[in-house]
Order: sequence, then structure tokens, then C-alpha cells
Amino acid sequence: MLDGLFSTADELLAKQEHIFEMVKIIFTDHTGESRKVNANAGESVMEAAVQNGIPGIDADCGGACACATCHVYVDPQFQSLTGERSDMEESMLDFAESVRETSRLSCQITVSDTLDGLRVTTPEDQH
Repeated sequence: MLDGLFSTADELLAKQEHIFEMVKIIFTDHTGESRKVNANAGESVMEAAVQNGIPGIDADCGGACACATCHVYVDPQFQSLTGERSDMEESMLDFAESVRETSRLSCQITVSDTLDGLRVTTPEDQH
């Protein structure tokens, strides 16, 4: 009887650990220095950056998609997983410098398990 109970408790603990696993995001700055951070599913990449003190993510508007100071370049391997740019995001990127095909506003990328290992690079300047 106890063996079955412990097996069930072990299984429950394993499930709980999976639920609370953090998603890893690697931020690389324009000089090539990388920082790996943990992020919660459901928050934005910008929020993860701000909470972890990532340089180069200014986030002046606090994630309202009303500026371009959280501009990042998404690693092409993850680009399709981050979704499409909205019209508003496209408009805000008009204010960013050095926009590329892989440019995104990190406030518009929602962290999910499928983004585990996401790599983004911050541009030299944010305006």
C-alpha cells in the first residue's frame, strides 16, 4: 500500500516540477556578450529582460507597444515560433534603428514552452 502511495506522490512531484519549469532565454548584446535568464510562460520577453536587468532593453512604454525601446533581433531558428508582427508593432518598428527581417519588439513576444532556448540580440542603440 505504501509503495503505491509513494509512487503516486513521486509522479505528482514530477508533474509539479514540469509545470513550474522556467523557459530559458538567451540575450546577446551587440558586442556578443550573452546572458541566459529564466522566464515564466505567459509573460513577455521584454518583461523577462527587465526583471533580469538585461542591458539594451529600455522598455520606456512598459510593454504597451507604444515605443521601440525593446527592439530585438530574433534568432532565425525561432522566428516562426514568435508569431507575426502586428500592424501596431510594424508601425513602432518604423521608429527603431537598424531594423532587419528578424526585428521584433520584445514586448510583443509572449514566452511559452515552445520558446525554450530562445535567442535574441539587442541592437547597439534603442530609440
